[in-house]
Amino acid sequence: MLSSLRSTVVGLTIAATICAIGVAQGSRPNQDPVQGPTKSNQQSQAQQDVKEDVQMETATFGNGCFWCTEAVFLHLKGVASVTSGYSGGRVPNPTYEQICTGMTGHAEVIQIKYNPEEITYDQLLEVFFGTHDPTTLNRQGPDVGTQYRSAIFYHNETQKERAELAKSELEKSKVFRKPIVTEITEFSIFYPAEDYHQNFFARNPNNQYCQIQAAPKIKKIKKVFSELIKEEAKR
Repeated sequence: MLSSLRSTVVGLTIAATICAIGVAQGSRPNQDPVQGPTKSNQQSQAQQDVKEDVQMETATFGNGCFWCTEAVFLHLKGVASVTSGYSGGRVPNPTYEQICTGMTGHAEVIQIKYNPEEITYDQLLEVFFGTHDPTTLNRQGPDVGTQYRSAIFYHNETQKERAELAKSELEKSKVFRKPIVTEITEFSIFYPAEDYHQNFFARNPNNQYCQIQAAPKIKKIKKVFSELIKEEAKR
């Protein structure tokens, strides 16, 4: 009970801290812009065309077992897809069996394709830091090894700056009791995991590991980050 309560408080504090960063620098948009009625079907179609032309962006995070983290980010509005895979290591085209040895240098990661007009990188960072423990070195809960390390693989200088700022501000605010060990590294290459890992939680909701590790994370984001959840995922 106390652990669950503290987890929620930490999530709310993280959201408020990173939100403050974005507001201060003018990068965080309104969560739910109010739109007036369309004047005509033609205008509605024009808006749809603009939306389809939006350039999707990519974020790559390592924050524990990808069965759990993939499920978390798939619930967020603006997220078009989440792919489980491997990054940050030295072995080309690694298999899951190789990853499990901890000898490839790769981390289990998720690669997120998102619409920056619907969700910002700062908001993705909120959820990233709010849904795993960034203070445990090479470990998330029962999962131990370098493949489970906390990591942000930035795709451009802006992402690097936002990630470093978020980490710095969280450390200054003492949200966590211990130092944050999240590595912030330039993205190099991403290897998609085997097909059976993709969308694992949705396809295996009764899996014991998923029930113990993933389900509580889903419950938490729906409470702490409710404004970021897709409408269909709220039901």
